[in-house]
Amino acid sequence: MLGRVALLLCLLTATAAAAQTWRAPRTPSGAPDLQGVWDNDSMTSLQRPKGFAALVATPYEAAAYEAKRYARFAKVIAPVDPNAPAPELDKVTDDDRFEHPRGLDRIRGEIRSSQITDPASGRLPYRPEAQAAADKALKDEEVFDDPEGRPFDERCLLGGGGGVAAPITNRDHMVIVQTRDHVLLFGEMNHEARIVRLGDRRHLPAAMAPWMGDSVGWWEGDTLVVETTNLSPRDGWRWNSGDWIKLSSATRIVERFTRTAQAEITYSFVVEDPANYTQPWRGEATLRATKAPLFEFACHEGNYALTNILAGGRAEEQRKVKVAP
Repeated sequence: MLGRVALLLCLLTATAAAAQTWRAPRTPSGAPDLQGVWDNDSMTSLQRPKGFAALVATPYEAAAYEAKRYARFAKVIAPVDPNAPAPELDKVTDDDRFEHPRGLDRIRGEIRSSQITDPASGRLPYRPEAQAAADKALKDEEVFDDPEGRPFDERCLLGGGGGVAAPITNRDHMVIVQTRDHVLLFGEMNHEARIVRLGDRRHLPAAMAPWMGDSVGWWEGDTLVVETTNLSPRDGWRWNSGDWIKLSSATRIVERFTRTAQAEITYSFVVEDPANYTQPWRGEATLRATKAPLFEFACHEGNYALTNILAGGRAEEQRKVKVAP
């Protein structure tokens, strides 16, 4: 019996030692190598859905939640009947994807019910006036008379949810490329590129506000820290699976990328915006290596979405005129 206990202790010690000695691969310049194609696809959304009691979900909560989502996928997407009628407009959701969904995110062995880790509620800590603006934006999101009022992904400016713009909350493929002085974050959707400057923490003048803001970075041990400020005033809203995230040109976002395994990066962020939120809010997600290729995203080529959306708006106006008493 004692021999078995000793053997078990040796195995546990060896496993722990191996975990502690794992070291991220290095680039030629000696920095941790974060390069590759990554995605953060999971059922874990930014804000915590109803039905979860805490940040860390129980196995029972996770199984029940995942089973419903898998069942929905099987019913709505796979297989698709080519003779079936189009779905009703108010029954189409962001869950209707064509890839089999991945389960809830697991971070350090914990099943996560939301990306937001602080506040403890797992919800955006909006100030009352910002919450009212978000509610109004959600209500008025369907703008049919002005192309500038449509989401920026429809206008081929950024990927859905902001793409690789900080904080990264979408479910898109992303490429990371490194040099000694720069890190490139390149998104598949709309092919937006965010360039992080290394070695100089000075930001651009406040008057210079590029799309996705101005990002500078530095290394803290094996962690890449990225600070983003100077967001464009035109980038004030980010759509994220049923919620509007309100940001301002005064927002400061700090991200951390740590390669914790050969095929895994732990990604965390904190958003500071006193004008819109009662406190800084934090989040965490897993980026997983994928061998899936990046495809050309020719958004403008053959993009009839905006034309059809605006034309549909005019047709709906005519229909209302005809049925008006």
